This record gives sequence, C-alpha cells and structure tokens, in this order.
Amino acid sequence: MKRHAILLLLLSALHLPASAQQPPQQASNVQPARTSQSQIAHSQDTRLAKEWGLRDDEFARYRELMEGPIGVYSPNLDPLSVLGIEARSDEERRRYAELQVQVEARRVEKLLAYQRAYDEAWQRLNPGMQRVNLPDDKPGAVATRGSGRMAVFVKDGCAACGQLVQRLQSSGAEFDLYMVGSRQDDARIRDWAKRAQIDPARVRAGSITLNHDGGRWLSLGLPGDLPAAVREVNGQWQRQP
Repeated sequence: MKRHAILLLLLSALHLPASAQQPPQQASNVQPARTSQSQIAHSQDTRLAKEWGLRDDEFARYRELMEGPIGVYSPNLDPLSVLGIEARSDEERRRYAELQVQVEARRVEKLLAYQRAYDEAWQRLNPGMQRVNLPDDKPGAVATRGSGRMAVFVKDGCAACGQLVQRLQSSGAEFDLYMVGSRQDDARIRDWAKRAQIDPARVRAGSITLNHDGGRWLSLGLPGDLPAAVREVNGQWQRQP
C-alpha cells in the first residue's frame, strides 16, 4: 500500500501545470527590463533630435530611412543630410538645409573659439618656441598661399564628388581634398577615398592629400553646392570649372 501511495503521488506531480512546479518570480522580471530598454532608447532619440533641431517624429523618420538604401550606401550620414536628401517636398528640403547651415555655423564657431584658446595657450606656455605652421594648421587656411594647388571639397553620399575627384586624378592634377562633415574621423575619409578610387601611391607621394574640412568650406563663403574645386587667384579663393 505504501508503494502504491508513493506511485500515485509521483504521477500526480508529473501532471501538475508548469506554473505550479516553478517559482513564480522568474517570469516577472523580463517585461520590466524590456520596457526599461525601450524607455532609454526613446530618451536618447529625444535628446539627439533636440541637438539636431528636429522633432521626435522627424528623428524617427531618419531612423526609418537609415534602415533602407541610404543607410547602406551612406551609413555615417548625419540626420539633417538624410532627411534633406529624402525630403518629400521643397519646403522640407529648405527646412533641413537651413537647419544644417545653423548647425554647421555653431560647430565652426566652437572650432574657431577653441583654436583661439589653443593659440593663446601656446603663446603662454611656450613663449620662446617657434611654432611650425602647416598648410592644414588653421581653420581658415585651405592651402599654402601662392602654392597654386587646388583644394577640392567633397562630402559623403555625393556621386558627383567621386566623379570630380576621379577626373582630376586622371588629368594628373595635384590637389588637397577636404571632406565636409567628416567629424574628424580618419577612417571615414579613408573609406571615402577607397570608394572614389583615389590612388594610394599618389596620397603617399603627397600629390593628393586627404584632410578634414574643419569648417574651411563654410569659412570661404563661396556659393554653390559640393563638390567644389577652388584655387586662390589674386588673394581670393574662386571656384574652378
């Protein structure tokens, strides 16, 4: 009888529902964790949208667009460029262009302020030491005055930029390339140069140089969109055909 009773107890235990066999605490921790992650992501997107001057729905559309072709071809493109390129009307395009000009102006202003602070620090800490000034040293400089070299300004996600660079390279011209919107990321410029099929041997030889724009294009104040090939003529930088 005892053995029979034990078998009945075991069989009844096997038929108990899973909720009765497991501690009830485990499943309750999953949903709050997911909710917390979602809230954090939403909070980050809200903060980023504000930094770019965008509404939450506009930043959400940028996220959605980056899941498509433009995100594949230009994975590092900024939100304003993405929304401007994929604008659904002329009004939208103008809005994003104006926002980008404002953002770039603020960035250049900060860059110039830091450059002034750096210059002052150099003079204060090294008053007797001659500073070496390279062509790429100051935000307002594009190339050595009188050098005759061409400066070429390009940006990511610009097919015409790659075509211009290839044409100049094929002609044997020497030029300094400046990437607008590079965010001081060397890998970003190198990746762009590879896609544009810039000859590494010419880069090593210095006949073509790769540089961060650092606000130079905006400081020139020249009209027109990128790409732009410019040269100094009688002390003034002018676009070349």
